[in-house]
Amino acid sequence: MKSSHSSSCRHGAADRNARSRLDRVGILLSGACAVHCVAGLALVGLLSLGGLGLGAGGRWLMAPEIHEYGLVAAIVVGVLTIGLGAMRHGHVWPLLLGAVGIGLMAVAVAGPHGATEAVLTVAGVAVLAAGHLLNIRACSAAR
Repeated sequence: MKSSHSSSCRHGAADRNARSRLDRVGILLSGACAVHCVAGLALVGLLSLGGLGLGAGGRWLMAPEIHEYGLVAAIVVGVLTIGLGAMRHGHVWPLLLGAVGIGLMAVAVAGPHGATEAVLTVAGVAVLAAGHLLNIRACSAAR
């Protein structure tokens, strides 16, 4: 793959628009994930300081399955946008950032809940969102 612009990006406008919208969904999901991690950790900390239990809602908020589903969604959206985009426009940076971001998220999901998980997840979604942004720009430049 090239790290510069490739003139072989010959997909239609509808395809570009759909992928651009999906890249934007990926960025939105990354932001929602970061908010969930930080707010969830803060909520657990505040309720623990006050001596309050989390109850069923708190167990749902911090359920490992939510993080696993989020990782699967990030992989699917990333492959459909960044992966296909890199194959078409030839820019390698969106693909590298996407892979590093998803890797950080996977390491976070594999570990225990806590501050380290939140830091890894927030870092991962930030890097993944940067990959989506670069992918949007690369697809736009390839028009």
